[in-house]
Amino acid sequence: MFNKKTKKLLLASSLLAATSAANAGYDIKLSDQDKISFGGYIKVDARYVDGDVAYRPFWIGTGTKLEESASQFNLYANETRFNMKYSHGDVMGFIEMDFWGGGGNEIVSNSANPRIRHAFIKYKNVLAGQTWTTFMNTSAIPETADFAGATTGLVFIRQGQVRYTAGNFQVSVENPETWGGDTANDSMPDVVARYNMKGDWGNVSVSALARQLNTTLGNTETAIGASIAGRIKTSGKDDFRFQIHQGELGRYVGAAFAKDVVGEEVEETTAYLAAYRHFWNESLRTTVMYGAAEADVSGADRSQWSVNLFDNLTKQLSVGVEFGQFIMDDQDADSNYAQLSLKYVL
Repeated sequence: MFNKKTKKLLLASSLLAATSAANAGYDIKLSDQDKISFGGYIKVDARYVDGDVAYRPFWIGTGTKLEESASQFNLYANETRFNMKYSHGDVMGFIEMDFWGGGGNEIVSNSANPRIRHAFIKYKNVLAGQTWTTFMNTSAIPETADFAGATTGLVFIRQGQVRYTAGNFQVSVENPETWGGDTANDSMPDVVARYNMKGDWGNVSVSALARQLNTTLGNTETAIGASIAGRIKTSGKDDFRFQIHQGELGRYVGAAFAKDVVGEEVEETTAYLAAYRHFWNESLRTTVMYGAAEADVSGADRSQWSVNLFDNLTKQLSVGVEFGQFIMDDQDADSNYAQLSLKYVL
């Protein structure tokens, strides 16, 4: 005789087999309180880079200047990701991975290692685990073929944290890391406070960050910073996305743009991003984007612009082409890029 749990497991397995054939996202209800959800997408990118900043599969806040200009083309599917959510009443657990974990080669199999993106537990108003920092407004990330767009102008970091949400207000303690300093003495967590304003017009968030940083010579420094970001609806389906960040933000801004401390000094960063998305019809759309960041102590000065065109071939399948440029003004170097993306949402 099969017990109830065995029957539920067999039902879930049969549904999984049926839906996987179509690569479709789905929910599986196991009981009145229990549900498993699967999601993610498959993304294939063809990318061409030409210039004196070395090729990268996606731009981050730093780059390698070449002695001579070079051109490189790559075809890959590493951004592909898969996630699973398990809900039981007020408790929810979520895990997601993609394939930017390294490994592989282009001679034989090109196998790439999976890496963890998110892994957290949420109970009512409390979240614990690894996910996007509370300092970050993910709705303000523009739609781009290049992974995450102009990371120079973004708050862009995932890390361990405990977050409490009360209405529009959020506060969290997050994993500390003094990049460029003495990480062995990072004994105090980073603290983030954020207030969200939402309406039919869109959303805007205001965030504050406070940290204790430790230099290599044993000095302790206090670092603070602020951010305002949002997504505003304009005409029709169009929207304007923006981010402005100022302060001693270090690793929180620009995806490796600037260290937290340079020598014995705390780095101060100014970063911003603006992106406008226009719909030509119900599915054909274009995003024009510009992002930049400047650092006070190191003198780093980076920017990126792009323009793209996306269309939905089906409800789940989209195709896009993008052209842009990544610029390192402080090193008098830049590279142009073109990218074609095909994305199938599960």
